[in-house]
Amino acid sequence: MSGPYTGRDVSARTSPWTDDRLREELIRRYSAPGASRGRRLRAIGKRSAWGFVTGFARAIKRLLDVAGAIFLMIVLAPFLVLVAILIVVGDPGPVFFRQQRVGRLGRLFGMWKFRSMYVDAEARKVALMAQNEMAGGVTFKMKDDPRVTKVGRFIRRASIDELPQLWNVLVGDMSLVGPRPPVPKEVAEYTLADRRRLEVTPGITCIWQVSGRSSIPFPQQVELDVAYIESQSFWLDVLLLLRTIPAVLFGKGAY
Repeated sequence: MSGPYTGRDVSARTSPWTDDRLREELIRRYSAPGASRGRRLRAIGKRSAWGFVTGFARAIKRLLDVAGAIFLMIVLAPFLVLVAILIVVGDPGPVFFRQQRVGRLGRLFGMWKFRSMYVDAEARKVALMAQNEMAGGVTFKMKDDPRVTKVGRFIRRASIDELPQLWNVLVGDMSLVGPRPPVPKEVAEYTLADRRRLEVTPGITCIWQVSGRSSIPFPQQVELDVAYIESQSFWLDVLLLLRTIPAVLFGKGAY
């Protein structure tokens, strides 16, 4: 595979047996001329029931996202203003950092963060690529990244830099819980198995972030994300949100 995804072409590169395609194939088989009327009706009924269940689950997840994002934005507003002031005092420049990320089925969107690096961080990254400490080589991480400001080190360790993504959740680009959204350059290096991470809406927190964060090698991150995708539910999302609190407070694996 060459070059980053351009957005809508990603769906064609994911596993050909998506839930929708599998259901369509079952309907086609059971609706063939040789199939009995009863089998056709049962297949249609199962398709409708499955569509209702999955649609209801998505609606509940979206309701949790919107309610949670609004609540946190209101409660944390004074704190967010204080963080913005500290960022500007520590290194004059923009308060926020907007980066293009890959969302569900390859849709590109702008993800917001509090700026934790010096303004010329992206230009300096090329010279630091050889020092990448993330196992697997797809994502770039350094424990002592010289591009990170003093204020940036604190807000990164406490995951405060991620809080502006509540806006991404509110507008539907992200969810409170889901695989972390990668940058296009990383997705360009994904294997077929890695691309399963793109089957759902990305999130602010995820299963591997509450289990070790950046200390977990990339291949294992993918395994944990796929495990979440295959077993996601309302209560699992609530559990992961609760587990995020001690993970943030203790800062295990954060840098």
